[in-house]
Amino acid sequence: MTGARDLKELTTDFNTNVEYLKESLGVKKSFDVIHRELEFAGVRMGLFFVDGFVKDDVLNVIFIHLAKLEFKDLNPSAVSKLLHTHIAYVETETVKDTEKIIAAVLAGPPVLLIEGSDTAIMIDARTYPARNPDEPDIERVVRGSRDGFTETLIFNTALTRRRLRDRSLRMEYLQIGRRSKTDIALAYLEDVADEQLVDTIRSKLQAVEVEGLAMADKTIEEFLFKRHWNPFPMVRYTERPDVAAIHLMEGHVLIYTDTSPSVMITPTTLFHHVQHAEEYRQKPIVGAYLRWVRFAAMLASVFVLPLWLLIAVNPANVPDDLRFLLPKGEHEVPFLLQALLTEIGIDALRMAAIHTPNALATALGLIAALMIGEIAVDVGLLTKNIILFLSISALGTFATPSYEFGMATRIVRLSLLVLTGFFHGIGLIAGTLFWFLLLAFTKSLNTPYLWPLLPFNGKALLDIIVRSPVPAKHKRPSVLQPKDGSRT
Repeated sequence: MTGARDLKELTTDFNTNVEYLKESLGVKKSFDVIHRELEFAGVRMGLFFVDGFVKDDVLNVIFIHLAKLEFKDLNPSAVSKLLHTHIAYVETETVKDTEKIIAAVLAGPPVLLIEGSDTAIMIDARTYPARNPDEPDIERVVRGSRDGFTETLIFNTALTRRRLRDRSLRMEYLQIGRRSKTDIALAYLEDVADEQLVDTIRSKLQAVEVEGLAMADKTIEEFLFKRHWNPFPMVRYTERPDVAAIHLMEGHVLIYTDTSPSVMITPTTLFHHVQHAEEYRQKPIVGAYLRWVRFAAMLASVFVLPLWLLIAVNPANVPDDLRFLLPKGEHEVPFLLQALLTEIGIDALRMAAIHTPNALATALGLIAALMIGEIAVDVGLLTKNIILFLSISALGTFATPSYEFGMATRIVRLSLLVLTGFFHGIGLIAGTLFWFLLLAFTKSLNTPYLWPLLPFNGKALLDIIVRSPVPAKHKRPSVLQPKDGSRT
């Protein structure tokens, strides 16, 4: 028998092929990896598959038909006749490479070996455990579709194609992960997306060397951009098929990852993270108003608490019109420490809410509102002013459409708090300038992060500030350098 390590391709020795695959797949060691010994029309066959990954009804129909065959029906070329005549299934192909066979079986498609042939037939009759495409919690809308991406790659690409039936839509298939062999789809409009951008992302994906993608698309993001200490997200995640389709039409390149309900939109700027689908489900003037409220809330989430701290530590310099913002009475705990405690507390409550079962959510709310909030004020640990301005900041964070961008602004707020607490006004100004310069010099796949503010593009910036009507949008974003810049 040929050594297991020497068998790169199937041979005409049926027993050698079967034993090699049984050993490589661990058929007797793993209960869910199954080998079926079959015989149809006098020809021995071996079926390898993973239990739970195959469509039983499809295989049953195929086997019922094969059981009716006679010897002459499979000779002289069994593989050819099975592939073109007797296996009546859409997705079938031949394969000789043993590594491809092993990868296929572990990915789901069953593989059929035939006696006397050095070629196997892969039948892509796989199915994965999947949930319904329900509306994503983070990107809910009052008006609009209620379907969202799931953890199954093929479902997600189908949801996108349902909205974008363009002949130039490309879904390139890749696999990443030495052990996980996770399926990846690179999506773009061939006649719109910048070819150099597509090539850059494709080459970066192909260069990823990692054991597995346990954290799916987040791991890919870290390999693509490698700006590990910059808190601002370099890609935008979406779980909405309509949002994905809109960005494809603009010229973006999307990355779909199997096992993840999120799709990565590349490249992105800061302003991609502050827009929401709800703005385009309302009249333009209503959408513009919603956008302004959201911008104001996000700015408040960053600056309100540091500005209040600046006022509280410099009461002598506060104008009479703003003295009502000053805390009343004696306070044992420094204001900076109060601010940091409340910031840490709100994060702890957020994490507790995630891990708390729904049945206990009410109890958690009572603990947060009564036992922590009110009692902390009564005993003098916190002031009412801190609670008020922290609530405003938290509200602005939660109003941010992008969860990743909201977490980044929280890091900015914490750093501004510390700088303001130690260095007062100079610290606040220096911290704000540092973060602005960081954003100004940040690029996402050679796309300036502050575009269209820097470099300045008046028309594009106006379109962000004021949600313009869709019929008025005749051009695609120039920063993406699309092949076809016109939407008409």
